[in-house]
Amino acid sequence: MRIAFINHSRRKIGGVETYLDTIIPALATEHEVSFLYESDASGRELITCPVDAPLWEAAQLGRSQIVHRLKQWKPDVCFVHGLADTELEASIVGLGNAVLYIHNYYGSCISGNKMIVNGTAKPCERTFGAACLAHYFPDRCGGSNPLTMLRLYQTQSHRLDLMKRYRRLITNSEHMGREITRYGLASDCVYPFTTPGSSINSSASDLRSDSLRLIFSGRMTSLKGGDLLVEAAPMVQRSLGRKFHITFAGDGPERGAWQHRATELQSEEVTFDFTGWLTSEQLTQKLATSHLHVMPSVWPEPFGLSGLEAGLFGVPTAAFAVGGIPEWLHEGLNGHLACSPSTSQNLAAAIVRVLSDEIHYRRLRDGARKQAELYQLNSHIDHLLTIFRRCVS
Repeated sequence: MRIAFINHSRRKIGGVETYLDTIIPALATEHEVSFLYESDASGRELITCPVDAPLWEAAQLGRSQIVHRLKQWKPDVCFVHGLADTELEASIVGLGNAVLYIHNYYGSCISGNKMIVNGTAKPCERTFGAACLAHYFPDRCGGSNPLTMLRLYQTQSHRLDLMKRYRRLITNSEHMGREITRYGLASDCVYPFTTPGSSINSSASDLRSDSLRLIFSGRMTSLKGGDLLVEAAPMVQRSLGRKFHITFAGDGPERGAWQHRATELQSEEVTFDFTGWLTSEQLTQKLATSHLHVMPSVWPEPFGLSGLEAGLFGVPTAAFAVGGIPEWLHEGLNGHLACSPSTSQNLAAAIVRVLSDEIHYRRLRDGARKQAELYQLNSHIDHLLTIFRRCVS
């Protein structure tokens, strides 16, 4: 089978590209693959592709030429993961047998955040449509520029129309599947997978260490809730009476504010470090020496794979029950879910529940590893190929 992968970036700038970095080589072992992308502007790591795979960049070739090259290659399936240029996407969908893997709130939110941040931040339950324009500024859905609002609305409206033209739609969680059913669309849920070969024993095997080690990993934006984790730190310390260290791995616009507040709260009992983006090997080492992974996202994460990746090392997760997170994070099995609303107090309580009892913690470690190992690459590929063959037949 000939499979053309379509994405905005050639570089690993987020979870979508990390996914492609594994799935492209995996499928290339038995199928022909190509990769069409819009730009290669970032300095991040390249997505892994076979040396003989055709690569086409829209920024160099232009829209008409790149579609012509793709058409000449005659793919059986165009496997689309997100493009900024909706006109280019429409041309690719027009070739036929296009499959969209929906990783985020594609076509269902003006800003893509699916959040109301006026007052206490909370997920938005509204169905995307013209009424969103009236709520955009009062609910603080995005920025303050009306022209930007209108441009984004037009883009998302176009994407919603495009979804109806795809041969198949795939979501990465049942939560996202329910989201697109609002628009009369059907989808297949194909859960992400944990990275093969990363399951090793954690050195943080119990709670008897001199200092407990917590880790946050991801992009540092307000929706990721890192500020809540910083504010929760003194509460956790008072409840447990233990020294602990929190590592923030990643970067983003909120890093400076989080780091400044962490410096104010730091003490002999609670310490922090902000590492910036880590390589895969460096992040593996950090996870393998952590007692707890904390995912304080306040926005409805479409899935939240980083929690399962931590679970490969027997590291439980504490998180808010938003979006697709409860589909893999089961209360008291592989971690704890913080109660609503999304506050530092509720986050602290969930962290304490994980770390307050040695016997319970060991059970959570076992549960974290077993749950993570359920999400296998081979199963994911089998499900994808079944969907692709339905498109071709």
